[in-house]
Amino acid sequence: MAREATIRVAVAGAAGRMGETVCRAVTGAGDMELVARADPALAAPLADALAAGPHVLVDFTVPGTALVNAREAVAAGIHVVIGTTGWAPEELEAFRGAPANVFVAPNFAIGAVLMMQFAAEAARHMASAEIIELHHDRKLDRPSGTAARTARLMRAGAGSDAPEVPIHSVRLPGLVAHQEVILGDVGQTLTIRHDSIDRESFMPGVLLAVRRVGELTESPVVGLEHLLR
Repeated sequence: MAREATIRVAVAGAAGRMGETVCRAVTGAGDMELVARADPALAAPLADALAAGPHVLVDFTVPGTALVNAREAVAAGIHVVIGTTGWAPEELEAFRGAPANVFVAPNFAIGAVLMMQFAAEAARHMASAEIIELHHDRKLDRPSGTAARTARLMRAGAGSDAPEVPIHSVRLPGLVAHQEVILGDVGQTLTIRHDSIDRESFMPGVLLAVRRVGELTESPVVGLEHLLR
């Protein structure tokens, strides 16, 4: 998709807390227009949102819905930005060669992306590690997509023969999104932690993905770090 003067955006899961925050961020962006909100709670089906002619669909729904929504959108030539987690990475293979691009990020916070990269580097030098991820009590998937991706990146950094990194999940009211990676070696530990204390922390990353998804030279792409290079 050539860069438009205004990017037309639809949001799936618009009645959720993340969806509402995305809608506000898109509305406040000078180069975007929010053209549709899709959510059963709003009696607004996805088909109506896609008919509004968006260039990009942003999906913050639930694991069983996100990939279905993405299939409908790309079939209509609409690019997709997915923030929903809780499904297997290999499920994205179905989107290779699709008529529109798909971008997925387990976490859109810039600090969380840095935390994952730091943890992957540290795993090359420390003997052992474990991950503790803490989220609000309405989060459906566990472990979180961020924790699962961190563990994969750490194992890749340490080598294919490295052991799996254990993940501990906490779900409590009052939390937003937090992750701690604890690495240990002889006589020392290293802790790398990231905290999102407000959902606004994800919005710069979401808007970056909306701006860049149409320019991807391959698809699907997973991880905000690919847009920060």
